[in-house]
Amino acid sequence: MTLVFVYGTLKQGFPNHATNRGRLVAATATTLDPWPLYLVSERSVPWLIDRKGEGSRITGELYEVDDGALSAMDRLERIDAPDGYRRRTIAVSPPGADPLEAQVYLKEP
Repeated sequence: MTLVFVYGTLKQGFPNHATNRGRLVAATATTLDPWPLYLVSERSVPWLIDRKGEGSRITGELYEVDDGALSAMDRLERIDAPDGYRRRTIAVSPPGADPLEAQVYLKEP
């Protein structure tokens, strides 16, 4: 199982949540470090940019996913495409818990 931090369309109530077949671990979790977050295009697609230390601490949801769900999320986020997201490990903090390492989808600057 892999922890995945989601901050946009993979969250509950958003268009790509059906791809996120994970078990909700924390309805709110916050990145320990700041990251730049942009809403892009007329659809306001969220892009978290891979520039640790810039921007703001980001709040999202934390899920535990199996290998099949992680592969489906990787395909959705197009991690192998030149303009796709990249999956990286970051530190997040669920309320009242110690920080954890989780995977997140980031855009390259």
